[in-house]
Amino acid sequence: MYEIVRYEGGVYRNNILKEWIEDIGGFIIQEHVMQLDVYMTVALPQSELENFKREAKKYKGKVVETPLAGIEIAVVAPSLSRHHLPHTACDVAEYLRRYGAKSNMIGLAHGAGKGISSIKEREKRLIEEHDIAVYVMGNFESCLKDKVHLFDVDIPVVVTGGPEKLDIPYPYVGNLGRRSQRLRHSEERQALKRMVEEITKLINRRREELSYDPPIVPPVVLKDILEKSVEEIYGILSPMPIVTQLDGLRVKLDYDTYHEKIENVKVGKYLLKDIAEVRRSYMKNYILIKIKPTSEVIG
Repeated sequence: MYEIVRYEGGVYRNNILKEWIEDIGGFIIQEHVMQLDVYMTVALPQSELENFKREAKKYKGKVVETPLAGIEIAVVAPSLSRHHLPHTACDVAEYLRRYGAKSNMIGLAHGAGKGISSIKEREKRLIEEHDIAVYVMGNFESCLKDKVHLFDVDIPVVVTGGPEKLDIPYPYVGNLGRRSQRLRHSEERQALKRMVEEITKLINRRREELSYDPPIVPPVVLKDILEKSVEEIYGILSPMPIVTQLDGLRVKLDYDTYHEKIENVKVGKYLLKDIAEVRRSYMKNYILIKIKPTSEVIG
């Protein structure tokens, strides 16, 4: 198993540190260089985490544990209108990124209105491509209860809203309803922390389930193999050309053009299509890869 953490340090001798990470079997998932500062998301064997912390001190850097690293989260708002999308949804999405998650904002086409709200099948399938969904709702208890059907997706769900407490069959975090300003007040920051705690519980539960029959190849390892095998990935301008998930990857290449090349990448003694499902994503025609569990391939 791999542990994903964030390293924050300077550019001084950073290349030597990167070589050390590769020597112990680790991977650099993402790297940002801002003037003299370096921010890296790193995947390491769990047994090497303490060694990495000691190594980081030699370069005046620090290791920040990121409980949500390596997952992709859908931040869902009932609509794209000014009533639902601004401020709260933006702050939630940005706050999740601080803990290592890759968040995507999704506004439903017909999520507004207590009596007429609905979720399209295509929207549901798009949300289910993620590891977890966070629904950013409004201030009224009756409105939230009438829209419970929007949360019926086949992945873990956390709901946020204005009421402090709400009796719904999903994990709920209050004090995060509609605002006309950014979430800067103390009670709002505390609510964001509670939201991350609820998400972490669900993700840790999912990780435990996967540990009983893990993917045949860890997603971070497959990411490294694809980067070395598919040169077109280096032409992607997105900050994260490949997004890691708990049991797969999202590759930001056009499915129609590149899916055959991706499917035939050699992964050990297998072809990728033999150990994973490579399918068309509902997001921008990207390539979505879901790695098969070990028992399904070997058993």
